[in-house]
Amino acid sequence: MAAAAAAAAGSGPRAKAPAAGAGAVAAEEAEDEETAAALAATAARGRPEHEVHSEDSGGGGDGGDEDEDEDLGCSSAEEEEDDDDDDDEDKENEAEIQRLEEQLSINAFDYNCHVDLIKLLRQEGELIKLRRARQKMSELFPLTEEIWLDWLKDEIKIASDGADREKVYELFERAVKDYIYMEATYAEYEEWSDDPVPEAVTQSYKKALQQMEKCKPYEEALLVAETPKLAEYQAYIDFELKAGDPARIQLIFERALAENCLVPDLWARYNQYLDRQLKMKDLVLSAHDRAVRNCPWTVGLWNRYLLAMERHGVDHQVVSDNFEKALNAGFIQATDYVEIWQAYLDYLRRRVDFKQDSSKELEELRAAFARALEYLKQEVEERFSESGDPSCTIMQNWARVEARLCNNMQKARELWDSIMTKGNAKYANMWLEYYNLERAHGDTQHCRKALHRAVQWTSDYPEHVCEVLLTLERIEGTLEDWDSAVQKTENRLARVNEQRVKAAEKEAALAQLEEEKSEQRKRARAEKRAFKKMKKAKAGDKRKADEDDDDEWGDEEEEQPSKRPRAGSSLPLAGEEECMTLELGLFGRSAPTEDPPSKQKERAAAVKKEMPKVVHDSNKDSVTVFVSNLPYSLAEPDVKLRPLFEACGEVTEIRPIFSNRGDFRGYCYVEFKEEKAALQALSLDRKTVDGRPMFVSPCVDKNKNPDFKVFRYSTALEKHKLFISGLPFSCTKEELEEICRVHGSVKDLRLVTNRAGKPKGLAYVEYENEAQASQAVLKMDGMTIKENVIKVAISNPPQRKLPDKPEAGRAAGALVPRQVYGARGKGRTQLSLLPRALQRPTNPGPKTENGTLQTPAGPSSTPTEAPKMSNADFAKMLLKK
Repeated sequence: MAAAAAAAAGSGPRAKAPAAGAGAVAAEEAEDEETAAALAATAARGRPEHEVHSEDSGGGGDGGDEDEDEDLGCSSAEEEEDDDDDDDEDKENEAEIQRLEEQLSINAFDYNCHVDLIKLLRQEGELIKLRRARQKMSELFPLTEEIWLDWLKDEIKIASDGADREKVYELFERAVKDYIYMEATYAEYEEWSDDPVPEAVTQSYKKALQQMEKCKPYEEALLVAETPKLAEYQAYIDFELKAGDPARIQLIFERALAENCLVPDLWARYNQYLDRQLKMKDLVLSAHDRAVRNCPWTVGLWNRYLLAMERHGVDHQVVSDNFEKALNAGFIQATDYVEIWQAYLDYLRRRVDFKQDSSKELEELRAAFARALEYLKQEVEERFSESGDPSCTIMQNWARVEARLCNNMQKARELWDSIMTKGNAKYANMWLEYYNLERAHGDTQHCRKALHRAVQWTSDYPEHVCEVLLTLERIEGTLEDWDSAVQKTENRLARVNEQRVKAAEKEAALAQLEEEKSEQRKRARAEKRAFKKMKKAKAGDKRKADEDDDDEWGDEEEEQPSKRPRAGSSLPLAGEEECMTLELGLFGRSAPTEDPPSKQKERAAAVKKEMPKVVHDSNKDSVTVFVSNLPYSLAEPDVKLRPLFEACGEVTEIRPIFSNRGDFRGYCYVEFKEEKAALQALSLDRKTVDGRPMFVSPCVDKNKNPDFKVFRYSTALEKHKLFISGLPFSCTKEELEEICRVHGSVKDLRLVTNRAGKPKGLAYVEYENEAQASQAVLKMDGMTIKENVIKVAISNPPQRKLPDKPEAGRAAGALVPRQVYGARGKGRTQLSLLPRALQRPTNPGPKTENGTLQTPAGPSSTPTEAPKMSNADFAKMLLKK
């Protein structure tokens, strides 16, 4: 047994044990004499042999006394220097220990703080404080295998008698029950114990191993996941909640929050579990307090905190102080302030004993209602330019409290008058709510008065309030009351119907006017098309007249099919050069007098051959980026861009794109040797090159990914990012960053520019957290910068509306829906510049010529001749369309 203990303690020259002085100090601090004696004995046993037998370690040998003195002098100087360094380190460690202890006194559930304190105390040899720190942590959390093993080894070192050994036995039993993986602890227990391992411990050990197998996939997922591992922690939490072990559930929540302390939903879930399951006051209130300190901008966490304090009977002054903190938390919506006021007013209402006519609590409730209305009017409306409570919910609740609980209908009526003057008189439901309150706690006269006013002012559902008024008079009214109600409702409904008829006529007139404008636009477009066709028809008749000089009557009809281009032909046939000449002449251009079209095509092909064709291999997309929006005047793009991209990694090739004439087209491919270099190159997006922002995007094959869109920035709500508008165009990034840095740590700032790099007066500013962003909105919104009043808000871009896609599977020649080209149809730049005489038909179906339907000749069909039409007939046909 002694040998096992010695082996566990690691005795010998390399054993790490406290010095004799440390053992004496620890002995003085021990709670009982036995522990002090054990510590002192352990310290003595742990002293290295060269210290215990220092008298026998003389120099010896041939060295003289002077040499020995010199050596001793040098050694003493080095020892003094080492002692000074040790003293400085000890002071730093003592200060850190004190800081950690103070932090735990504030928040005892800081898991990482416990671990750091235990590690530091063990390093310093503070065994008594170390035992207390481990004990406190074990009461709050399950300890890890490493912490348990270190604790057991330390306790084995100082176990000197039977009582100490019993304590070690208890620690072993706690250890195998505490954590999911305790094989090393169990083996240590078997080696150290003289007696067989108790059956209860063995069963606990086996149970722990089974639990380990269940938890192993979740632990492995956390090991390979990237910080903050929120999704992996959520899955782990779901698993532990199903298992139902409170200690393990608490531990996994704490681990998740250590890396996701700024996730409000995670705090809300943790607090909900503590409120409904554990219900331990200190634990619950501490978790709620930590939640609002980490995410102060989330009103839901403050509401739960107020409820938890009320649930656990916290002093009223403490609740009020925390409510004041909530008001200063910097919520990002006007409705958040309404919500926190409602929660606090509900709390105050539950404190009032309404059996008494008047009390301190009732007066406090009324004062809070009045303050809430004033706060929403002065603070919230000025900041957000909206009330946050358009339906006057708080005022309605106050009126209900006065009417139902205080029997003070006079005050309730005053409040409802204020509600109606704030723009709510046009809504039938507001009047009916007031009527129901009067019906329950007032009198018939005030009910009748309220309904008469409702009939006069309601504009959304006047028929409903008229029906309620007639029902009241039918049951309780006199004949005069009935006649008055009938006359009032008939007059009101007549006016309403008249207004509705006028509104319908106005709407119909607007619709008719819009339809007429649409018809005019259609006619104008039809006339324009007819005029163009007539001009082209005249040109065609002139050409035909020239041809008729050499042909007999009827020969044209026989030879006309041979003049049409065959399918697959790419060159005009004989006789079509003249048509091309006339077509070009219509646009004011002179006819070509140089080489024939065949030689022009050969020359264009030669130019294309001179320009090397840039072919991109889609298999290299992962190591390639696409660079666009470069200046067309950029000379030698390869030389200009290479230094920029080589800073990201080794560049294999830069492939600029040129036109057939050799002009740079403003974009290129940059291929890297490694994928990580290509990813790093994406950070160069929007970098200015020759006064123009360069766009850098991933290289993606659009044929394989037709829906791929390159947009680096988030389009969802980002509570830690601000959107600033109204900036002067002369405002630089450095100037704006200096202004924003006053309100928090700025992670990123981006001035929005157009494609030419000119500022648009907009910017996005990203802060470290949502609290800083909220404070910046509060302080900066409405600020003046260079005589420009800026607007600042939390970044929440509107949803992008994508154009409707054309139906898939259409034939190549099918018509494209109009909405694809926009409201004005196909632009002029999209028109085909090829003369119609040279265009090939894309639809193999029936063709029309001169207004006559032609069917292709089949094996059994005979060709039919179309009737010949004059130019006048052709013009009339066009004008009739």
